[in-house]
Amino acid sequence: MKKTILTLATLAFMGLLSISSANAQERDWAGFSRYAKSNSEVIAAQKAGAKKPLAVFMGDSITDAWASDDPSFFADNNFIGRGISGQTSSEMLVRFRKDVLDLNPKYVLILAGTNDMARNNGYISIEDTYGNIVSMCELAKIHKVKPVICSIIPASSFAWRKQLGDRSGDIITLNDMLKAYAAKNRFLYIDYHSVLKDEANGLQTALGKDSVHPNLFGYQIMEKEVLKALKIKKK
Repeated sequence: MKKTILTLATLAFMGLLSISSANAQERDWAGFSRYAKSNSEVIAAQKAGAKKPLAVFMGDSITDAWASDDPSFFADNNFIGRGISGQTSSEMLVRFRKDVLDLNPKYVLILAGTNDMARNNGYISIEDTYGNIVSMCELAKIHKVKPVICSIIPASSFAWRKQLGDRSGDIITLNDMLKAYAAKNRFLYIDYHSVLKDEANGLQTALGKDSVHPNLFGYQIMEKEVLKALKIKKK
């Protein structure tokens, strides 16, 4: 009897493992499907004679919400938003070809690292986050897309990872590394951090929905920095 119960328990456990494995295999972990339809439309339009995008904005929820909160900024300037909430630099690197290179933009604005700092997919070193962003820049350069490196915006805490404490110093460290890399390679660098931070190197309360995500006022400040960097006159 005990042997039978043990066997049944083992079979049930193996069944749960199989279901879990199948679900993991079905999960689009890098988010390829999010913009698949839109990407195909952009590519088809170019083949039909439409202008290529001036810039693709690659990022996480900060970029995702930006395109939603101020769509006219993107439409008026021939920008395309390709942010996916919750993503780390590793996931962005994996989908970089589909969501950036295949769209043939003049520029790609890379805003990555917030969710690395929050360890959304577990521990990742500052050096490895830096490496992922460098890899995106290298891919862009090879495909004649001009990379624009954006500083991580200020954050002193992550509501969904309170146990990590204050990582504002690590954000500054990574931003310094990215700025130096941009200067060395003559890439544009947009410093959102300096114009959004408070005295404690967090996001100014008046400019954020929370301690991480800008509100419309915050995005409008970021937009001024983008237009200035790309030398676009505000419409």
